[in-house]
Amino acid sequence: MRVVIGEDEALLRSGLTHVVQAGGFDVVAAVGDADELVRSAAEHVPDLVVTDIRMPPDRRDAGLRAAVRIRREHPGIAVLVLSQHLQRAYAVELLGDRSAGVGYLLKQRIADVDAFTEDLRRVAAGGTVLDPEVVGLVVARARGHHRALDRLTPRQQQVLALMSEGRTNASIARTLSITERAVVQHTSHIYDELGLAPSDDDHRRVLAVIRYLSS
Repeated sequence: MRVVIGEDEALLRSGLTHVVQAGGFDVVAAVGDADELVRSAAEHVPDLVVTDIRMPPDRRDAGLRAAVRIRREHPGIAVLVLSQHLQRAYAVELLGDRSAGVGYLLKQRIADVDAFTEDLRRVAAGGTVLDPEVVGLVVARARGHHRALDRLTPRQQQVLALMSEGRTNASIARTLSITERAVVQHTSHIYDELGLAPSDDDHRRVLAVIRYLSS
């Protein structure tokens, strides 16, 4: 798979390139600012773009702006953004109207190379990857506004958090050491409590959950 990387810190850019290449990806470009990232994505049309959120020219959220633009102009390119700090609004904006082929992780996740590589492959394949800490922040902030969350059992809250990370029923079952049938029953109850239309599609259900919690 072909990858374009956006990272303004030269040392981090080199390290990220090494990690991605070691994972079996072909890094076709590694750039240091958001404008160049957009141009490189248009030139190479990679399978995946991996970018920092804070990049030149504004050193605030130019990388996120570039990622959103790339998703809009090139729907076939998957995007994974990396951030030093949690920002709930960034995750919501990145998801936009669709959550297929998108990821938002804290940079510290790169340290677990195997897990990070798996996340890259999942996003590139059209999946969704959200950092567990991002999900935790979204859920915590939503509690004061959505009393329905208080009606969920502790197990259902665990399932909801894992759903929001983009996990499949099989993955949730393995993580919680329960059956997939039990996961289906929990998700059905969660949908009822949150007033969401049921969906077996991982992308749609992640988008539905995040939008509900962020509204």
